[in-house]
Amino acid sequence: MFEALGRTVYHRRRWVLALSLAFVVFAGVWGTGVFGEMTGGGFSDPDSESARAGELAERELGRSAADVVVLYSSGSTTVDDPAYAEAVTATLGALPEDDVLRTVSWFDTGAAFLVSEDRRSTYAVLSLRGDEDEREDVLDAIEGDLAVPGLTTRLGGEVTLNRDMNVLVSEDIATAETISLPVLAILLVVIFGGLAAAALPLAIGVTAILGSFAALRAFGLVTDVSIFAVNVVTVLGLGLAIDYGLFVVSRFREEVRRQATVEDALARTMATAGRTVAVSGVTVAVSLAGLLVFPQVFLRSMGFGGMSAVFIAMLAALTLLPALLAVLGPRVDALSVRRLVRRRRRPAHADVERDGAWYRIAHSVMRRPVLYTLVVGTLLVALALPFTRAEFGGIDVRAMPEDAESRVVAETIEQDFPPSPSGPVEAVLTLTGPADTPEGSAALQSYVDAVGGVPRVDGATVAEVAGSTARVVIAADVNAMGSEGRDLVEAVRQVPAPDGAEVLVGGPGAVYADLLDSLGDLLPWMALLVAATSFVLLFVAFGSVVLPLKAVLMNVLSLGASFGALVWIFQDGNLSGFLGFTPTGFVEATSPILVLAIVFGLSMDYEVFLMSRIREQYDLTGDNTAAVATGLQRTGGIITSAALLLIVVIGAFSVSDVVLIKMIGVAMLIAIVVDATVVRALLVPATMRLLGRANWWAPEPLRRFYARYGVRGSEGEPLAAGSRDLARAR
Repeated sequence: MFEALGRTVYHRRRWVLALSLAFVVFAGVWGTGVFGEMTGGGFSDPDSESARAGELAERELGRSAADVVVLYSSGSTTVDDPAYAEAVTATLGALPEDDVLRTVSWFDTGAAFLVSEDRRSTYAVLSLRGDEDEREDVLDAIEGDLAVPGLTTRLGGEVTLNRDMNVLVSEDIATAETISLPVLAILLVVIFGGLAAAALPLAIGVTAILGSFAALRAFGLVTDVSIFAVNVVTVLGLGLAIDYGLFVVSRFREEVRRQATVEDALARTMATAGRTVAVSGVTVAVSLAGLLVFPQVFLRSMGFGGMSAVFIAMLAALTLLPALLAVLGPRVDALSVRRLVRRRRRPAHADVERDGAWYRIAHSVMRRPVLYTLVVGTLLVALALPFTRAEFGGIDVRAMPEDAESRVVAETIEQDFPPSPSGPVEAVLTLTGPADTPEGSAALQSYVDAVGGVPRVDGATVAEVAGSTARVVIAADVNAMGSEGRDLVEAVRQVPAPDGAEVLVGGPGAVYADLLDSLGDLLPWMALLVAATSFVLLFVAFGSVVLPLKAVLMNVLSLGASFGALVWIFQDGNLSGFLGFTPTGFVEATSPILVLAIVFGLSMDYEVFLMSRIREQYDLTGDNTAAVATGLQRTGGIITSAALLLIVVIGAFSVSDVVLIKMIGVAMLIAIVVDATVVRALLVPATMRLLGRANWWAPEPLRRFYARYGVRGSEGEPLAAGSRDLARAR
């Protein structure tokens, strides 16, 4: 099939190039419009109790959220000055009523918590109309009208925080490109050995990234899409384009020297490397598809974006890349820089492959397989140990840079103002009758008294009432995202509802508690889906039930080391000064899941590259040890180079100003370094030497299935059983 695809692309190369160019132009024009249509949050479970509590309160009581917090400060006067009061009230009173649904300030409520201890600062809370995107538009429209002459005006609140985060993510992408692209361009030329070859993965990368933007915009027509998906699209689109470009171009260079014509070389390249790219792409996409089992918009968006980047990079590598190679032919080495590098001359009798560094490393490892397995395995387990004490939480203002205005406002209010009666938890009650009747009032008061007696609760008050619905705010001096906050939510939910009434517990603490419950319930299903489908795909590719199991175990070790580093760095705060972030004492709960999906897929990508060459040699010789050494020699440099280039891309995102992006970038960087070095170069050869013939074992029914339906890509027909036994005997 893949050989036929290669010949078809060769003969239709101009059509393929024309259609690819048209697609890139369309995606560049229409797809980049996605940036104005993405959401900034998406971390909550829309089906959770806390989400239903928020929806009920908004429907029955109206919006009361702190969409925008406007902090006014004076260096000399206090809020008691009539001029201060008149200036602020006039400014707030002039805001358009259609856009600003509610305004709460000290000047109209007298609430003590709205004034700072030195009485020189106060803040107003604004509730805006519309959904999340519309509220950001409203903020943009009224922002200039919020300033008061003579006072310092700063903006915070949920909508402001989301808007600032969107801006930072966009700026991070531009910064990452500015940092990484020049370095990437130089490395591509060095690794590919010439300007012509180095341009090929960039063409695939541009196609994948722009195409993924178009796909995300299409997804945005039917569902919410998080702005964070842009980061995973950029990393995976460019990273996989480099991986696939390296593998296909290096194989084409081999074949163009062996085959009589460019068409034959391209057909052979597609029959081997093309088949590997297809298996790899589907395997990586399946890993990312595991994110779709979660209801959170953030994770689903990452799944949509990642799958789009993988599939488009794969399709471009199977169509656009061979079309470009068909046009270039031997000129793929044009504008070579290799002749500028003086190389050591090899003796005429030297075996280039057997004298290679990776071949020697493989044989060195396989001479002491037990030692390498124990040492490397113990090291990786030790690196993973900090993850056993991981604490999980959510996103708050500390995810932003210290000088971000929305963070400054939040921290100023926390430090300089009295505590707000609104705590980390609130309850929304639906009574059997109107709350303003004696029966309703008594039922409501009995619930307030019961909640007030919960340990760690400082007080509970009825904030709003409308008909039979009431909102009770519960004050408590606990971290909403810590374990104390989750314990408080659980305790409040244990309080019995008044007879016949329904109680829904929400608030920030409940949102985070429900998030962790949702992730914990669905994570095993995601892991099962990813592991099972990866097992099936690897079996279809290699005809073994042992290799897929080993691949999953290797990935677990790489991920364990990465997750251990997450705890040591971000939870414990080590390297916080160097990396520039504020430690929170926990790991953001969705980041390990996202790293799991992406890194598991990329690790499988390297596994498929390595095992495809090992399987080719094993089919030809039947010698397991020689096949491992030859396979590592032929792919070790490619995998290491691909990992190096991907590290450049990811490393640029590790300097993000948004801690969540930094956390994901650092975790991915560590996992890829571990996987592409100690795992692929040391642990894989050692374990394959220990397993010997068992590497290729499968039950007889599955062997027959593989013989009929397996996706094979060897350089020749497999040896008969007797021939393999003879080869092993030798």
